[in-house]
Amino acid sequence: MQYSSLFGLTPLSRHGRYHAFGAFARATKSHPHFRAFSVHHPPLFYITSRGLSGHLSTTSPSLKARVASSRGMSSSASNAVPPDPSAPSQQPPAQNQDQATSEPPKFNFPLSPVPENPLGEGRYIKTAAALVIGDEILNGKTLDRNSNYFARFCFENGIDLKRIEIIPDDEDDIVEAARRLVKNYDFVITSGGIGPTHDDITYASLAKAFNQPLEHHQETLRRMGEMTRHRTDMAQQTPEQRAARERMALFPARAEVLFIAPDIWVPVVRLEGKLCVFPGIPRLFQRMLDGLAPFLPLPPPSERPFRQQIFTSLPESSIAPFLTALQARTKDAGVRVGSYPLLAKGVYVSLIGRDADAVRSLAEEVAREVQGRLVSEEEARKEKAAL
Repeated sequence: MQYSSLFGLTPLSRHGRYHAFGAFARATKSHPHFRAFSVHHPPLFYITSRGLSGHLSTTSPSLKARVASSRGMSSSASNAVPPDPSAPSQQPPAQNQDQATSEPPKFNFPLSPVPENPLGEGRYIKTAAALVIGDEILNGKTLDRNSNYFARFCFENGIDLKRIEIIPDDEDDIVEAARRLVKNYDFVITSGGIGPTHDDITYASLAKAFNQPLEHHQETLRRMGEMTRHRTDMAQQTPEQRAARERMALFPARAEVLFIAPDIWVPVVRLEGKLCVFPGIPRLFQRMLDGLAPFLPLPPPSERPFRQQIFTSLPESSIAPFLTALQARTKDAGVRVGSYPLLAKGVYVSLIGRDADAVRSLAEEVAREVQGRLVSEEEARKEKAAL
C-alpha cells in the first residue's frame, strides 16, 4: 500500500515508513519511482519549515536523519532532502529554469460546523476502541504508531481506552469488528485502508457493515481538486487513474463528513455517531486526531486522570509486597498502581488517579518506600527512548 508525497517524502507504507525519493522530485521530475507514485496520489497537505502550508521543503535535522536512516546512510552523507532554497546562504546556488518553482497556492478551506452531540445532550465519551487495518502491520512490514498516539490522546482526555485490535485488509473482518466495537464503546477509530488502490477497502467495508451505499462526496472532490490543480502530473492522468484517485472520496452515503483543518482535503468520516475513519499515515493521523478534538463530546477536566511515575533501581520482586498492599489500600479511592520493569535497569511505578494532590502525596510515600525518585512524564519518555 503506497501513498504520495507527504512532508517532502514518499511514504512506503500508509502506517509509518518513509522512502526518501526527495522533496524536490516533483519539480525536477527526475525520479521514475516518484513519478509513478505521484500520478496516483494527490498530496494531502503541504508543509514548509514555517508550518503546514506552502512548498514541500525542509531543513529539519531530525527529518533529514529519518530520511537518511530509511536509506541506510547517515544524515550528513545523504542528499535525499535538498537544502531549503529560502534559507540564508553566503553563496546562493544558481537555479536554472527547471529548478525554479513558484510557490504553490496556500489553502484555507472552511472547517465543518461542530455538530450536535451524537451521544445525546449532557453525555460524553467514556470508553474507546481502536481498529488498525492493514496486512502490512500483521506481517511485520510496518510498525504501527497510530494506536500508541491514540492511547495517549485517550489518557490525556480522560477516556478509558478498552481495546486495540489489528486486523487484515479483509471485508468480513472489518465488518464484524466495526459492528462489535460500535456496539460496545462510545468512541471508535479506524486507521488505514482509505487510499486509491485495490486493497484500500475500509470505506466500502464500513458501508456494508452499516447498510449504506457508497457515493462520491462532492465537497471532498472539490477540495482534492483545488489542492492538485497546479500539478501537471495530475492533469495528465488517464480516466482510470482519475477514477482511482476519486475512490478516496467515495464514502458511505449517510456518514458525517467533518473537515477538521483548513489545509487538509481529506476529512474525518464518522458513522453511527461513534466510528471515525482515519488514514494510516502517522503524521496525518496525528494531526487529524488532534483536529477532531473540538468535534468530540470529551469528558470534563474533572474526569481527566493525573499520573505520577516513580523510578527505582530495586528489582520488581523486592517492591512487589509493598505495591500489593498499596493497591489494596488505595483501590477505593480510585488510584491505580502499576509497575513496569526495565531489564537490568530498575522499575517504573505508576500511580494514576483523578485527585492530583492525593496522587502526588502518595507518590512521595512510594518514593521513600522503594528508595526511588519522582519522574515527570517527559523525563520518563526520554529515559525509556534512550534504552
